Amino acid sequence: MVLDKPGKPSYESPSSFRIIILIRTISKIHERIIAARLLAAARLRGVLHHNQSGSLPGLSTYDTCLTLTNDVKTMQRPRLKLSSLFLDIKAGFDNVDNNTLARILREGGIPPYLVSWVSSFLGERSCTLIQGAPGTPAPINVGAPQGSPISPLPFLLYVAPLHFRIPQGLMISYVDDFALTVASFSYRGNIHRLQELFEKLERKASRLGVSFSVPKTELIHWRTPSQRH
Repeated sequence: MVLDKPGKPSYESPSSFRIIILIRTISKIHERIIAARLLAAARLRGVLHHNQSGSLPGLSTYDTCLTLTNDVKTMQRPRLKLSSLFLDIKAGFDNVDNNTLARILREGGIPPYLVSWVSSFLGERSCTLIQGAPGTPAPINVGAPQGSPISPLPFLLYVAPLHFRIPQGLMISYVDDFALTVASFSYRGNIHRLQELFEKLERKASRLGVSFSVPKTELIHWRTPSQRH
């Protein structure tokens, strides 16, 4: 089912639409069971990063915002200046490579039957658009179908390797949204550090075949009530 994304200036580009996969109810029940098993295995073996949230039980938008604001206030106490760069992965679900994900799961120690299930679920897929005249099914070689109960989890596992430790800083993510936060004694210094960190993150992302959307990038300089100037 093809849905228009609201507020787009033009609908001449495929990126102005979202495809939702319609799945049989019995399939969704099965996928939810597998998602619970895969999540338990990923958490047990540390395949998910502890700073990832969104589409995970017990980790909501509130938890992500609380983590960010708490770390910002903590790092501001030594009179440091803080800045955050907010990034959005471009068409994240559409760029999940089946073979790369299988390698990540195997290297993370996920049970082989779960790795095989995920590979089978993402492999040999085809899509037929419902609107308009019926067409021939088109093969889909990459991507996780939006509308499936399990789809967000493979994507989270796919982008988990993007996380890395930032000295005197923080990296958190909410599904496909990433935030890099750094602290120093000047905002100019923060900008240079964020540029270096983004280049490192971009290199790691290119190895996974994903990139970041420039129009959705935001930069925030944090300040305390005493820094009104």
